Amino acid sequence: MVAEAPPGTRPDYTIDQNWDAYTAADHATWHTLFRRQEEILKGRAAPEFLEALADLPMAADRIPDFRRLTDMLHPATGWSIVAVPGLVPGDIFFEHLANRRFPVTVWIRTPEQMDYLEEPDLFHDTFGHVPLLMNPVFADFIQAYGRAGQEATRLGCLDYLGRLYWYTVEFGLIRRPEGMRIYGAGIVSSRGESVWCLEDPSPNHIGFDLRRVMRTHYRIDDYQETYFVIDEYDQLFAALERDLQPVYEELKRTTVLEPGGVQPGDTVYRRGTGVYHRARRRAAE
Repeated sequence: MVAEAPPGTRPDYTIDQNWDAYTAADHATWHTLFRRQEEILKGRAAPEFLEALADLPMAADRIPDFRRLTDMLHPATGWSIVAVPGLVPGDIFFEHLANRRFPVTVWIRTPEQMDYLEEPDLFHDTFGHVPLLMNPVFADFIQAYGRAGQEATRLGCLDYLGRLYWYTVEFGLIRRPEGMRIYGAGIVSSRGESVWCLEDPSPNHIGFDLRRVMRTHYRIDDYQETYFVIDEYDQLFAALERDLQPVYEELKRTTVLEPGGVQPGDTVYRRGTGVYHRARRRAAE
């Protein structure tokens, strides 16, 4: 849910980062999160993510200044970072993306929220999303997603497009010669899921297919039951380089799939046991 914008928020939901207002405790939280993920992601995150993370003015000692991030991003791929107070309305979010502006939340979680919080914070947005904006193909895909979001809003088809974002930008995996790797921001910013998605036998790893992804429910309250796998970032950009209205019309005639199933025609890289989520469901009964 998008909260009411606080006083001083501009019509496009942007605010000043006000970097000097961060406290020593805020910087300490960033330091803990950064160092933890930096270690966990070795051998697990996509090399493109790790290389960009090392190149950006983003380090463990302090929260990044969004202006410095933009100074490096903009010459490389034309993207800018804009500060926002939290979740922004969909139409404004898509407008920013369509114009190569990535909204990043200014607040950072508390030590009590170190391992879980419901809304994306500064660490998730900055550490998780910003590095791959240095990749030209992925950067073009995010802009194309913003434009597709504007069109999906007009057509009343945001659910389909939202599933694409969830299963790629937030929770996507990519195949690399050295093995399966993480690129989704929701995974790379999570201590538990960074390990679980690759090393626990429970979840499925299924090859990316646009219609399959757009038909599949996702979990917002736990680890994912299925992760969709791309071979290259070009697949994502190519998925949006078309008129999506016929795809939406086709999907309206199909049923929505549960997140843990494997379907005929799926490219299955790993068929999960499903043990974790079955146990969770039994415990909730």
